[in-house]
Amino acid sequence: MTGKALQPIPFPHKPFLLQPPRADQPATLDAPAIEVLTDFSRTPPVVATPEESVVDAEQRMIRRGVRSVLILNTEGRIVGILTAADILGEKPLRFAQDNNLAPTEVRVGDIMTPIEKMDALTFEQVSRATVADIVATLQALGRQHTLVVENRDGEWVIRGIFSSTQIARQLGIEVPILVKARTFAEIEAELK
Repeated sequence: MTGKALQPIPFPHKPFLLQPPRADQPATLDAPAIEVLTDFSRTPPVVATPEESVVDAEQRMIRRGVRSVLILNTEGRIVGILTAADILGEKPLRFAQDNNLAPTEVRVGDIMTPIEKMDALTFEQVSRATVADIVATLQALGRQHTLVVENRDGEWVIRGIFSSTQIARQLGIEVPILVKARTFAEIEAELK
């Protein structure tokens, strides 16, 4: 193997500055959608297991400064998502009451949204979209989050996630999303 040796620079008399972590870059509605994507090829997702307590998952979300965690099964496959709205809403209390549990006994798998109920965009779609397109998609779906998937050698992998909170932060404006109930059972649960 032959390569070209790089010439190092002399160390300056002043100390180097430490590069701070990349902050969220401001975005505009006509910017490429990729600018507001949490890309898992650059930023590893925060994960939990279905067996973990909701309390532990919430603490992990707080420590990492995120509003969702991906749920992995024992084979490392994504089986769902748990969001801050799931945790802070009535879901955990209702599940605890319906199952005669203490709120601290509720597990992630009890209240997560299964992957089958999630919406996903392909990375190919996203690469041609604008931030406005993603906002419109989230609004049309009535979702705070949508996954981005990519086909790698015949296997679908989750490449990243769009979050209305992240997009709003980067736009510097509120992104109103009217969350829609998805099934009759969910509508019925909302009425209880």
